[in-house]
Amino acid sequence: MSTATYYDRHVERLFDVVERLARALKAAGIEYRLVGWFAVYLHVNARDETAARLTRDVDVAVQREDLERIGAVVEPAGFQLRHAGGVDLLIDDRSPKRSSAVHFVFIGEKVRPDHLIPVPDASPIETTEEGFNLAPVQDLVRMKLTNFRLKDQVHIQDMDAVGLITKDIEESLPSPLLERLQ
Repeated sequence: MSTATYYDRHVERLFDVVERLARALKAAGIEYRLVGWFAVYLHVNARDETAARLTRDVDVAVQREDLERIGAVVEPAGFQLRHAGGVDLLIDDRSPKRSSAVHFVFIGEKVRPDHLIPVPDASPIETTEEGFNLAPVQDLVRMKLTNFRLKDQVHIQDMDAVGLITKDIEESLPSPLLERLQ
């Protein structure tokens, strides 16, 4: 008999959250892209399953003008739109802890006023297996180098370790971000 571990249940919960969210947004024709550690996880996992690390929440980039509509279309999927601590997020009715929420950032806007660049606006790519919209690796690298917290540096290391950060990506970075990458 096999017993599910906490890790296995957490993976299942994260995928359930993203599946419900993606299904609701796609049905409503709302553009989104997964960003943050979950997006890094999916990109790294596609290259090397043993190198992928998980997170406790999900970050999603959307257009600010879609936020109110998002709140309405995801409610039947079990989410409640909230604004708490200066952050727009979705609370999952199935696991209503703020730490397990879906956090929004806005395309074309800086997450924090002191950030070097805004959230990139490149077209998302769709994962083959799950059908999720992901930010391209180049956008994730830019976002991680902009935030540059310790966990963002770990995300950069994870992507680089599996060969996702190519010379083309490096050459496309503005000099302050390239300095951080070095």
